[in-house]
Amino acid sequence: MIGYLDLPSGISGDMFLGCLVDAGWPIDELRRTLESLHLPSGSFTLAAGQVMKGPLRATLVDVKVPEAHGRAHPSSLVLQPAAQGHAHRGLTDIRNIILAADLSADVKEKAIAVFTRLAHAEARVHGTTVEAIHFHEVGALDAIADIVGAVAGVHALRLERLYCSPLPLGGGFVNSAHGQIPLPAPATLELLSAAGAPTCPAPGPGELVTPTGAALIAELASFRQPPMVIDRIAMGAGQKNFHWPNVARLWLGRQIDQADAGSAWAGPLALLETNIDDMNPQFYSAVSDRLFAAGALDVWLTPIQMKKGRPAVMLSVLVPAQLQAAMADLLLLETTTLGVRVRHLSRYQARREFRTVETPHGPVRVKLKYVNDRLISAAPEYEDCRRLAEQQNLPIRQVHDAAVAAAQGLLEITRPASRPHN
Repeated sequence: MIGYLDLPSGISGDMFLGCLVDAGWPIDELRRTLESLHLPSGSFTLAAGQVMKGPLRATLVDVKVPEAHGRAHPSSLVLQPAAQGHAHRGLTDIRNIILAADLSADVKEKAIAVFTRLAHAEARVHGTTVEAIHFHEVGALDAIADIVGAVAGVHALRLERLYCSPLPLGGGFVNSAHGQIPLPAPATLELLSAAGAPTCPAPGPGELVTPTGAALIAELASFRQPPMVIDRIAMGAGQKNFHWPNVARLWLGRQIDQADAGSAWAGPLALLETNIDDMNPQFYSAVSDRLFAAGALDVWLTPIQMKKGRPAVMLSVLVPAQLQAAMADLLLLETTTLGVRVRHLSRYQARREFRTVETPHGPVRVKLKYVNDRLISAAPEYEDCRRLAEQQNLPIRQVHDAAVAAAQGLLEITRPASRPHN
């Protein structure tokens, strides 16, 4: 499953959490995630509920920190070690809190990466070092809850990729621990600039993208709208009320290529290839993920032998022709290669659709293959079968076979009737 964040009113940490809870992540799971941080008792109070933002329903998640009058701005910081009696936390303190939490290694790594982005942005804004950045206690707790919660929610919902729309940036001023600062907040602009994020005019004044929201998006999302089949929409609410609905929308569904859109002709395409014999093999998985996120239709590796008998890998990438230059740049940037070959080609594809069938173990999506509008086959989606097998401690083959049997009914419906014998 993939997600697309449609942000007509921007994004903040609590809006992100609202989207994830509205998408089906239980609020009790968020509560357990925050409790796993082993912070002092009473550090957070957590509430969630349905609210109306203008004519639209959305989920509002409210993480409150004691003594906070409203939510503290993430830019509440000092540029030197805190005086005695005033609690502040630096990046090292926050990293240690996250590392000690009862969370998966992937969630810890990504949450620390988000906080590191935020600290580097604040350091650039204030012309100092990351080590000198210390978040005020309230601001730090607020950001820890939003960042760790959002990363854990994306992981729990099994979002393979997350995409994001252009971000609306409003004007005005906001209060911080050191007085008023202009909007967009300087740290927000630093974060979006470093990530190459697209922006657009805001529907009105105000802080629509917070530093915490910007840091989350910069680390977790790619800034483009993918071709997708939408299964459902989740709505997260912001704390403030504007003259427009203050909501973020998370589209959830399946990524598709041109064939899924109904066309059998899928050209023109470009095939990019490069031979590599000097790169750490562990890096190929990350490179493949980057290529798919940037729009590759397929990525594969072929073992080859180069001159002087050196073992090597040929990395091949199939892309729409209009993306070939961007993909070539990505290959040159992400791998050790010095050159990329390009071949232009086209292909025909069978039309595909997705349906959901009910099995004794739960719903499973199946991919339907059509040739000349005739349904030829129905194949269960591996990830759905794997998820159900893990949840119910079953062999994956048992779930897969049940899905095949359920999908057989779709084939029977479309199978041509046999002619009667004379």
